[in-house]
Amino acid sequence: MDFLHSTSGAGNHAVVVTRVSELQWHAVEDDQVVGRGDISRRPDGRLFISVDAWHGAVFDRIADAMLTDLPTPLYAVVDEADRDSASAWERAGFTAARREWGYLVPTDPQVTGLGAVRPPSDVTIVPAGAADEGPLRALDRIIRDEVEATVGWRTMPAEVLPRPAGTTLLDASKYAVARQLDQYVGLIRVAPLLRQPRIGLIAVRGDRHRRGIARALLAHALGSLHRSGTASAWAEVNESNAAATAVFEGIGARRAGSTLEFVHR
Repeated sequence: MDFLHSTSGAGNHAVVVTRVSELQWHAVEDDQVVGRGDISRRPDGRLFISVDAWHGAVFDRIADAMLTDLPTPLYAVVDEADRDSASAWERAGFTAARREWGYLVPTDPQVTGLGAVRPPSDVTIVPAGAADEGPLRALDRIIRDEVEATVGWRTMPAEVLPRPAGTTLLDASKYAVARQLDQYVGLIRVAPLLRQPRIGLIAVRGDRHRRGIARALLAHALGSLHRSGTASAWAEVNESNAAATAVFEGIGARRAGSTLEFVHR
């Protein structure tokens, strides 16, 4: 695919925006790529777009081309502290739809107060990398269906990850699991990123809530990170999720940033 989309005068040369593939647009000026636009489809079907350009005029041209080519609604994620980027998306007709708080989460049990937390007597924590993939995938599907049937997956922390259609669990080694008898009933995913591990998801089946399973999973994951020499992890929480906010702030996590999700309808 190599379709000329639009041209615009900019500086001494014309900027030409071309859709070069199904997922990418290029802005070219004087034979140099001066900006790129990309799209990513989330597991829930939503289209997220991103634009990387040095100049506002080039950003505007790429965004306009993508909006012309793509169906709405379209979504974008912006660091709230980056007012230039937020303003650029607003110029393109996007509006802020929700906010996620970013938390620095301590791992030291003397700070979190989780050192004495244990799972219920009939629940065992299966460490990351030791869970059976089949039952883990089944639990992941149950939890996602429960979320979608209640608050909706769109309210969960944003994850721009390319995934094959219908696939929601890519790397089972990132998950620790709560097992009750012969069933998996809860999970926590920790991505071992180089700079700082990221807590991507903590979830327990709806019929096992209010038993302390989620807190036990968090205690296990943070304790493991602490023993490996990691001082803190990162987590994102939707600002409307009062329960998750209370959990993280209750163990000494502090807000260290925020992202805005923009939508164009």
